[in-house]
Parts: sequence; C-alpha cells; structure tokens
Amino acid sequence: MTEYEGVASSRLAQILVSNNGKIRAYLLARGAGDVVDDVLQEMWIRASRIDRPVEPSPLSYLFRMAEHLLLDIWRQGNRRSMREAQWSEAYQELHEVSAESHVLANQKVGIVVGRLAAMGARVEHVFRRYRLDGVEQRLIAEELGVSLSTVEKDLRKAYTALLKVGRDFDAV
Repeated sequence: MTEYEGVASSRLAQILVSNNGKIRAYLLARGAGDVVDDVLQEMWIRASRIDRPVEPSPLSYLFRMAEHLLLDIWRQGNRRSMREAQWSEAYQELHEVSAESHVLANQKVGIVVGRLAAMGARVEHVFRRYRLDGVEQRLIAEELGVSLSTVEKDLRKAYTALLKVGRDFDAV
C-alpha cells in the first residue's frame, strides 16, 4: 500500500498504511486470495473519510473493518452465483419449453395446411386471401367469380376444420 503513503487524509488511514503488511496477512489467512487488494483499497477509502477517533484501538477497528469487507465481498459473490444459477436454470427450462412448443407448433401448422388442402383449392385460397393477405371477402368473391355467400361458406368450412384441429391437439 505504499502508493497511498503521503496522501493519507486521516489518522486512521495513516495507521492503515503503516500496518498494511499485518492487515494483508490477516486477510490472506482468512482466504481473501485475489480480492485482498480490493479489500485494502476499500479500507483506505473508508478510513480516509473517518476523522473521528476510534476506540478502543484504531488497529482493532481496522481488523474488524477488514473482516466485514471480506464478508461483504463473499456475500456478494454468493448472491451473484445464486442469481446466475437461477437464471441459467430458468433459461434452460424456457429453452426446453420453447423447443417443445416450436415442435408442436410446426406439427399443428402442418396439420392445418393439410386439412385446408384436403378441403379443396378454393376453400384454401379463400382462407389464405382473407386471413393471411387481409383481402376483403367481397373482393375475393369478385376474383373467383363467385357470390359473397360462397366465400362466407368456404370460410366457415375452413374455420370448422381449424377448430377441429385445435380440439384434437387439446385432447392430446
């Protein structure tokens, strides 16, 4: 912590600088590992802001501060790990459900397309033009040279087939 020497702004920060080796050893003995410098930096920042005397011993106060900061870092790491594990689990479940839903949706679309095709080209054309292309029923009737009621009947046939597909899937 020699980089802080000469800039210690409080008596407590000066004590921290002069006892850097002891506090570092204390933190390392408690498993601080690669976060020891982060803890010491945070301690220096906090100690520099304390202008009041700390009793009974400034050095004891610094050791307690080191212990508390180390515990805070570990708690943050544990919370982060738990959040990441929960997120990963939720993502996995969502992905599995999405993949299953995707397969079922593709099956359903295939069945719908097959049922519409089986009803005849005109019914399929009327359904596609009205529901997918958004063309008015009157215009579809004109395009095909049929009455408006024929277009309506073709749509009813298509809707009835689609409702049956939906019921069949709900039964599974």
